[in-house]
Amino acid sequence: MIASRREASGSPAAAEVPGTPDASDAPEPPEPPDTAARTGDPGAGHDQDVDVEIRSGYRRFGGFSTRVLEAGPRPVERPAGRRFRRRSDERRRPAPRLVLLHGYCDSADTWRPVLTELARAGVAAIAVDLPGSGEASALRSGAMLPQLDVFTAAVVQDQSALGGVVLAGNSLGGTMALRAAQNPSLPLSGVASIAAPGLSDSWLVRGVARNPLARLATSLPVPVPRFLVRGIAEQVVPRLLYADSKQAAAEHVARFVELFPDFKATGERLEQATRLIAELDDAYELERITLPLLVVACGRDRLVNADAGHRLHSLVPHSRLLVREDWGHCPQLDDPHGLTEALHYFAGSALAERPPSGRRNTRAGLLSGAVG
Repeated sequence: MIASRREASGSPAAAEVPGTPDASDAPEPPEPPDTAARTGDPGAGHDQDVDVEIRSGYRRFGGFSTRVLEAGPRPVERPAGRRFRRRSDERRRPAPRLVLLHGYCDSADTWRPVLTELARAGVAAIAVDLPGSGEASALRSGAMLPQLDVFTAAVVQDQSALGGVVLAGNSLGGTMALRAAQNPSLPLSGVASIAAPGLSDSWLVRGVARNPLARLATSLPVPVPRFLVRGIAEQVVPRLLYADSKQAAAEHVARFVELFPDFKATGERLEQATRLIAELDDAYELERITLPLLVVACGRDRLVNADAGHRLHSLVPHSRLLVREDWGHCPQLDDPHGLTEALHYFAGSALAERPPSGRRNTRAGLLSGAVG
């Protein structure tokens, strides 16, 4: 289990629920390949000031255009006109390829610290802007989760040609990862869900569902000054995202603050969050999850209680649970090195557990129900 390995290496204490598979029973992850992007083991890379290339581009998945951040070894392109003998499933062992999904009101940039750590470890990974966030296309009218399902399925299908896909998501991204795990047609090797909402949320999230500010925004006779809205956002955002607001990185806080330029925009964001929270009531069919699942619960999360992780682990008995009492809602910002170690180990062991032919798919099944 990841938690026991971290304790042995002197990392901050982690807790594990009884019945969770022990590290001694889990297959060892494959050694990361030697590439130009690798600068040593993750621990060594963490202590070195080494430039790591994060490649940025734009793609289209499931009818939505989006920005893609990619790090680690570049995909190997086959020379044109040459034939390669297909190796048997028994001999093939694809390298892990991590696909990272962010949370509500966030963007792929939240994963830059983790992408850097993964690149140093020689692991290929991408992060994408979800529709309606970052530089991606806006969501269409209607239910949001089905549209995000189509987008996520298209990303997984695309990336599966390059390696064994392990899907990891934080917050809303954790929800999308769980929903992808419920679809047996997707070519996934494993899923990691970090602080997914809808299982045991804090009073703050439940309060948003009643959305008093959205109604207030249209009823105030005098508009709230922009400087006041921005000042409040600059104080609130670090406390919601980080375990310790004093450790908040200015560039990440600024990304969120820009989403709330005035009271009207704040009300619109809260209105959208209200609709999303309502959709979470019927978001999960957890009994359908059979592939390897890592559940990450964060003890200092002010938006999604750590109890949510315990509950998810109990509802998916074969899952692994990592509890970190010192992490907040976005551990990719709190402790990118620690989260990278957890994801790297899980990805390797998930690929070792899943036979290469275990999750075949049909493109029609993947994109059924596509919107537009």
